[in-house]
Formats: sequence, C-alpha cells, structure tokens
Amino acid sequence: MEQEQNEKQEIAQSATVGLTTADGKKKKIKDSKYYVSTRKICYVALFTALNIVMSSSICSIPVPGGHLYLNDIVICLAALVLDPLSAFIVGGVGAFFGDMLFYPAPMFVSLVTHGLQAVAISLIAGKKNELAPLKKAIVAVAVGAVIMVTGYSLGRAFIYSTPEYAIIKLPFQILQALVGAALGTVILYATPIKRYSGFIPKD
Repeated sequence: MEQEQNEKQEIAQSATVGLTTADGKKKKIKDSKYYVSTRKICYVALFTALNIVMSSSICSIPVPGGHLYLNDIVICLAALVLDPLSAFIVGGVGAFFGDMLFYPAPMFVSLVTHGLQAVAISLIAGKKNELAPLKKAIVAVAVGAVIMVTGYSLGRAFIYSTPEYAIIKLPFQILQALVGAALGTVILYATPIKRYSGFIPKD
C-alpha cells in the first residue's frame, strides 16, 4: 500500500515538474518544446481579443459595398512579434470568431486568409529574439497584404458572394490591407510599444 502511494507521488511529480526523456533522464518542462509560458498565453489572448473587437462594424469605416475593417492593424503588429503558431491563432482564429459574432458569412475565409497572412508575416520577420529590421518587417507586412487581398477577393467572388461584388469591394480591400500593414508597422516601430515588445516571451 505504501509502495503504491509512493509510485503515485512519483507520477504526479513527473507530470508537474518535468518530462522523462527516452534515456530515462528528467527534463524540466520549461526546457522542453511543450512548454508555453503563462505570460505568452496572456499576450496571445489579448491580441486575439483585440482582433475580435476590431472585426466589429463599430470599429470599421463604412464604404461602398460594406465596411473597411481595422483588425489588420492588430494582425500585422501581433505577427511581427509572435511565432507562426501564435500568429495564426491571433490572425486566423481571432478573425474567425470576430466574423462568427458579427458577420458569419466569411468566417471560414477569414480563418484561412488572415491565418495565412499572419503566418507569412511571422515567418518572413524571422526569429523573435529581437525585432526584425524595419525593411524586413515592411516586406513581411507587404506579403501579408497581398495574401489578404487575394484571399478575400477569391472568397468573396466564389464562396460567400459574387464576382461583381468582389470587384466593387477590391479597391477598399486593398486600402484596408495597406492601412493595416502601415499602421501595424508604425505602431510597433515608431511608438513606445517598441520598447515593450521585448516583454513578450519567446517560448
């Protein structure tokens, strides 16, 4: 009985303190690829919530054929400082839930398009040990803007609307992408936020 209790304690300790590697050695969870800090989860959740809020019509600008949304600002900023998986959660999943709450028709298009946009920006920006050089960030958000415009134009034309409507909305889609890319980059590199970007955990 006492032996069984000791075994249970050892199992519990292994689950909470570390992982056992193939060679039987103990490895701290923080040093493993499975570790994600609480602070990082909070930052990802914050950016995702901001994306959802900015996906609402209240935070948009009315234009012919719909609205010009400002959530690209959040997506570009977040993708420049987060790893690709976290960027996908902020961009794709955040936009998905935003559309699901406010305008469900394009929510799956948003999941794919904004998700790919965020991942591309994060990958091009490179390792997150420090902020990417400004020129690299500009290239990253420019590629992201092309992905966003292309994805939504195709989605609007063939999935949840019509080609005619996609053509009408195209100039404003381009404007939205440019505004998001420009403001997201400016806010990160030209404001005090740049000093605090280092507080976002890299693991």
